[in-house]
Amino acid sequence: MKWIINDEVGTRLDIFLLDKYPDKTRSHIKHWIEDGVALVNEKSVKAGYGLKCGDVVTVGDITEKVATNAPQDIPIDIVYEDNDLAVINKPQGMVVHPAVKNYDGTLVNALMYHLDSLSSINGVIRPGIVHRLDKDTSGLLVVAKNDKAHVSLSKQISTKECKRIYWALVDGIVKSDGEIKTLIGRDKKNRLKMAVTNDGKEAYTLYRVLKVYDKYTLVEFELKTGRTHQIRVHSAYMHHPIVGDKLYNNNKCKFNLSGQLLHAKKLIFTHPTTNQIMTFESDLPDYFQNVLNILDKQN
Repeated sequence: MKWIINDEVGTRLDIFLLDKYPDKTRSHIKHWIEDGVALVNEKSVKAGYGLKCGDVVTVGDITEKVATNAPQDIPIDIVYEDNDLAVINKPQGMVVHPAVKNYDGTLVNALMYHLDSLSSINGVIRPGIVHRLDKDTSGLLVVAKNDKAHVSLSKQISTKECKRIYWALVDGIVKSDGEIKTLIGRDKKNRLKMAVTNDGKEAYTLYRVLKVYDKYTLVEFELKTGRTHQIRVHSAYMHHPIVGDKLYNNNKCKFNLSGQLLHAKKLIFTHPTTNQIMTFESDLPDYFQNVLNILDKQN
């Protein structure tokens, strides 16, 4: 579709498009603009752009994509697998399950291809997913292959019997071990972020200093609750944001990183069928270890 602006001079682009597409929400329109589906004079602009006389507004293909759990032959690191569960070492950059803007190419799509079964408790879009890691967080997570295992593993997480231990490199010098207890909820100013709020959900994190460098600290975090972005939010809250975190760290990163240096290092839980204590640990990814090597040489 194409329109040449005349009477709508000064109208915001998103408001103009809402009028043209009354069956769409403002969120839909914003995604069109951000994704380059809606253009002004064949260029991307912001949603609040004020239209000028003679501007040409075009809207391309607006066919809605649908998230799918279709199996895809995507290589994944399966650390352990049996009839009840699998432990995966997720790489940085991989989304865990399909959602808006990530319709396929996710861990779930890979699991559907590589595993013979997955639990159904979380529906067709998130089969087998007991807990998640952010896209740019690497490391271990456990996947349930049947509903019985899923219930057991979920309960262990909620009762804190399952231990999830992370390593992160943070800005500044963390002087001692400690704990952080806050409430975490959606950031009121930026809906992409979470924040410490007065009306959020309980968030509890333990932390331990592993190594202090000149201007950084390698820290071990243990999640006692599992709120969205919890470690990232708590690190920033204690004024030691995670290195490479583009959402919560405003400091300039001196390393060429694609995302935060946060790795799910260790996972401990009780097997749902055998009641055996299962312990898994993964090495830091190369990009993380390379930064530590650089800092070691500078010390």
